[in-house]
Amino acid sequence: SSSSSSSRTAKAMAAPSAGAALEPFEFELDDLTPETVEIEVRYCGVCASDKHLIDGDWGELAQFPHVAGHEIIGKVTEVGSSVKDLAVGDCVGVGWWKESCGSCLCCLNGDEQICRSSVATCTGKSRGGFANRFRGHQSGVFKIPETLDPVTAAPLLCGGATVYTPLADYTEPCDRVGVIGIGGLGHMAIQFANKRGCEVTAFSTSPSKEDEAKDLGAHHFINSKKEGAFDGLKESLDLILVTVSANLDWAQYLTLLRPRGTLAFVGAVTKPAELPIFGALVMNMLKVVGSATGGRKRVQEMLEFAALHKIGAMVEKVPFAKVNDALDKVRNNEARYRMVLDMADA
Repeated sequence: SSSSSSSRTAKAMAAPSAGAALEPFEFELDDLTPETVEIEVRYCGVCASDKHLIDGDWGELAQFPHVAGHEIIGKVTEVGSSVKDLAVGDCVGVGWWKESCGSCLCCLNGDEQICRSSVATCTGKSRGGFANRFRGHQSGVFKIPETLDPVTAAPLLCGGATVYTPLADYTEPCDRVGVIGIGGLGHMAIQFANKRGCEVTAFSTSPSKEDEAKDLGAHHFINSKKEGAFDGLKESLDLILVTVSANLDWAQYLTLLRPRGTLAFVGAVTKPAELPIFGALVMNMLKVVGSATGGRKRVQEMLEFAALHKIGAMVEKVPFAKVNDALDKVRNNEARYRMVLDMADA
């Protein structure tokens, strides 16, 4: 199969402690079981979640030295004896989770990402994709359609799945969708919503992003900092997708929803929200929901949808050796819109 069988050592860049610069680190890969797939990592996206883990923002979720990375694209170099759908040489991807039990109600419902026994790709003891090699369970490995560019597809594995899932769950073609935030998640949400056949309104505090938002597929652009920005928008949207982590005036956004509309959170908003329950939720039968990445069905569907409609992230590709520079861009909100590591020199 490959040289991997003779050695189990992976070469990575790891954070020795919370907030520290990443430095070279070697570790032993997990055992190759009958259901394991080994991947030679070609590209790995740098997600805001990686920054949070490395910087210790999420506490116990990161164990140091920490190898982050959960938007992995690579080539299969070895498969366990009972792996059926993947073969050596396949181009594959791995996202936020790398294994689920396959038998609980969450898994049977296609919600593997919230399976109570699921294993995340780069939290706890798991070593992620900021490494030249990766081993994971076949349940978390996805075949990448041939027509997708592997570089712009890397962020689809986490960010793309994160915005596609609520669009698939809560919208139909011709629905009116609002996307709050044109960043790492929002710029992909606009593309997916447009190609799904929805009328898309982008909300941003950066008026300079208007042309780009419209190029990506937004039909309307709202500068949410502008006085009277929401005039005329009352009850105009079926779904509002919140891709930012800032704490906004959610009650005001609820007024923009049509009856039975949905306010969906995918951004890491950490402050509790105060919402008008009776006056808004009850009287207009509104839904307020959260959504986390995607299960197997949704991720596979999302990749095929992206291939069909030529959807990809806007990326800046950097050599693996410059991973600390890439992380700084994410920290300083300078990524436009996703950083992707090229592992050719790993």
